[in-house]
Amino acid sequence: MIHHGSRNIFSSRHRHVLSEMVRLKSRYLLCEVCVSDRSNLLLLDDRAIYTAAKAAVARAHGDYGAALSSLGFSVKYLNAHTGIVFLRCRKSHYRLIWSALPFITSLENRGQRVPCFLNCLHVGGTIRTCQKFLVRYNTQQLHRMLPLCQSEAERSEIRQSVLSCTLQKEADDGDEEEEYE
Repeated sequence: MIHHGSRNIFSSRHRHVLSEMVRLKSRYLLCEVCVSDRSNLLLLDDRAIYTAAKAAVARAHGDYGAALSSLGFSVKYLNAHTGIVFLRCRKSHYRLIWSALPFITSLENRGQRVPCFLNCLHVGGTIRTCQKFLVRYNTQQLHRMLPLCQSEAERSEIRQSVLSCTLQKEADDGDEEEEYE
């Protein structure tokens, strides 16, 4: 604490603010992995998307952009059946990742290369806002896909796959473990 004569320069309000930890704000990018053959989606895992996104940022923005975007960057959720991905990054650097997503043309996993592209559907400040958007988006997709089904079993499988959108927050974030539905 700095004293100026007998007075404190910082008021009690400022001392309280200075003593608290800094909260890092994040952005969540809700993306859809678009592939020509839907069975290729089952080959994907979060590590393949993570490495492809980091490589795309490095190609588009160089070493500086890659270093900035790697801080706090993670794949929070991947549904291999629907191709939905949640990417988390710091608020101050989300545009670096967002602008590099169109440069992802394929994902490589276990030696197999899957040609694809990532379509960013929504950018939100919390997982919850992205999930609310995803529920609305999935409902629209369900109404679009159900008339194209050939059998009741296919309808049931699509309905279950599209409407299963539960997320588990990871405990390593410092947050308590919480399930969103």
